[in-house]
Amino acid sequence: MVTFLLLLLVAVVLGIIGAAADGLGYLLAIGVVLFVADMAFFGVTTSRRVRRRPVR
Repeated sequence: MVTFLLLLLVAVVLGIIGAAADGLGYLLAIGVVLFVADMAFFGVTTSRRVRRRPVR
C-alpha cells in the first residue's frame, strides 16, 4: 500500500509541474503514464488478495 501511495504522489507532483511549467509537457506525460501504471498495479494486487475459499 505504501508503494501505491508513493507512486500516486509522484505522479500527481510530476503532473502539476508538467502542467504549470512552460516547456515541460513531457513531465505531464510521464505523470499520466505513471498514474495509469499505478492504477494497474493496484488492481492486480487487489485482485490477487481477494481470493474466495470454497465453503467446506
